[in-house]
Amino acid sequence: MVLQQVTRFGEELASLGWVTDLLIAGSLASGDHIGGVSDLDLIAVTDGPVDAARQATLVALHQRWDERVRDLGCAYLDAAHLAAVDRPHPTWTHGMLVQRIVSAVTRAELLTFGRTVYGREPRDLFSPMTADDIRAAGRAELTGYWTWAARRPWIWLDPVLADLGLTSMARGRHTLATGTLITKTEAVERIDAPQWLIGQLRRRRRGEPVRSPRLWTAWIAWRDTVRTTRRAGARSDRVPTRG
Repeated sequence: MVLQQVTRFGEELASLGWVTDLLIAGSLASGDHIGGVSDLDLIAVTDGPVDAARQATLVALHQRWDERVRDLGCAYLDAAHLAAVDRPHPTWTHGMLVQRIVSAVTRAELLTFGRTVYGREPRDLFSPMTADDIRAAGRAELTGYWTWAARRPWIWLDPVLADLGLTSMARGRHTLATGTLITKTEAVERIDAPQWLIGQLRRRRRGEPVRSPRLWTAWIAWRDTVRTTRRAGARSDRVPTRG
């Protein structure tokens, strides 16, 4: 069902005439997508800049699709700047069009798990990445946004951030150790937390409405992030965006 919806979405993008490729990233690409829990992460390639007129077209298109599909997001990369990791691109996410980078980790995910809706394969669009390249990408995630978050313990009272932090730290440690990627579901089994919390995250990952103690979970997630980012050599003071 989800793949059928993505295919239909791709047909609408293709009909615009200037979106040349559409790729599936994230959990749907890796086989880890869970309905009602996972976002839909897509990457599109355009034949030139997404100017104001094109942005207006995309906003109207995505607003229609937001009424049909939960959390469908898509980044639009100008084909002339595919290699520019730090360049922000128009990205539809959570009901708005913003400017975001497509991080090196996302590029590694595309090369590892990515699927093509139409157009070229990920390996034909993005440069190959070695295990050391993937390690560097994972370290950049830890020393970027997550270091910034570790310095702000109050934001960890958000249960969504706490869960995301715990799984992201497990994924980051795995990537630094092996130069490979794992899914969120695999990461849940490797988080640094008490077994009761691992069990609750496992159930939430399956879509069950399970709550964890807010303060205790925030403390565990924040502490794990502080330790993991320090080990990764966190030194950044800037406020990055999640790519």
